[in-house]
Amino acid sequence: MRTVLKALMSLVLCLSWSLSNVSAAARPERTISPELLEHAKLEMVWQQTLPVKTGEQFSAVTLLGDRLYLRSDRNYLWSVDREKGRIVFSRSIAPPGIPVLDLVSYEDDLISVVGNQLVEYDDNTGKEKRVSDLELSMVATPVRNSQFFYIAAGDRRLHVLHADDLVQTFKVAAENESLITTAAADETMVVFGTAKGDLVAMMPDVPKRLWRFKAPEAVAGQIIPDNGSFYFASTDTNVYRVDMAAPTTAVMTWKFQCEAVLDRPPRVTQDFVYQYAGRRGLTAIGKESGRAVWSLRDGVDLLAEAGNRAYVITRFRTLTVMDNSTGARLYSVNMAPVVNHVANTADARIYLVDNTGRVLCLQPTER
Repeated sequence: MRTVLKALMSLVLCLSWSLSNVSAAARPERTISPELLEHAKLEMVWQQTLPVKTGEQFSAVTLLGDRLYLRSDRNYLWSVDREKGRIVFSRSIAPPGIPVLDLVSYEDDLISVVGNQLVEYDDNTGKEKRVSDLELSMVATPVRNSQFFYIAAGDRRLHVLHADDLVQTFKVAAENESLITTAAADETMVVFGTAKGDLVAMMPDVPKRLWRFKAPEAVAGQIIPDNGSFYFASTDTNVYRVDMAAPTTAVMTWKFQCEAVLDRPPRVTQDFVYQYAGRRGLTAIGKESGRAVWSLRDGVDLLAEAGNRAYVITRFRTLTVMDNSTGARLYSVNMAPVVNHVANTADARIYLVDNTGRVLCLQPTER
């Protein structure tokens, strides 16, 4: 009899544990109430719940093309179709604790640095296509075009490797031998930035410099190319717009001082440049004028634009809507459960992640 009772108690305990650990996908809770969405003039496009483990958090959320990539602090990666919210693939890409650099994409490949190895993944399955030990100390995620990889390394050189066999064809350095920290490449040009403020353009297939621009201090984060212009932040407190005046000449169109040491790149949309500057908050700068349209001291990042409205996430976990035509703050709504987001400069969709693993896609009901 005691044996039967013990068995029944074990069964009850197992059932209780199972019920308490039901996937969040089966729970009816909402991250944001319909009333808040209505107040914010937003609507839900889709919601997806990712099966994160207890204590697991997202360390990187990246938007590349038509995919949203979410990597946890345990190096588990999910790829989500950003239009429908469908999970395309999910897999572990490295043991927990192994450093993983940001993802970049090229055609059907995802590219990253795991540990100190160049790893290329199939964008449809997440499976490794090639893992390469290049015997280089890579300081940024490599970029590529149809012919070459461009790899910034700890030896203060940009190494140029054939894409098919990864054989090095040449390497270049800045004139002042400063550390190259970021690069952008297409079929016509490669532009790299350095820890001493150099912005250098060169031919993509031969070590020939086209032009050079010099900021007083380091380039902070990525260079953003945009229709012949290049936008970047600098630790000298300025965000810069540099334009190609000719194939071998570049000029500074404007610089905007943010009165804080900058540590991340700007967000660039069709008409505006958004720059975060620590406790100075987020500033919207007219792309043509180089002048501030508004500054939001609590602002952290741009979520998306819709018409003349900018949707901003703040350090208080509120979503604030700014009017880019008047500079006015229109309204704010509480987004307390939101712990991560992505900056979308392509369209009006907003992507948020809450503390239970839910990923939300919202869009404005007004433009």
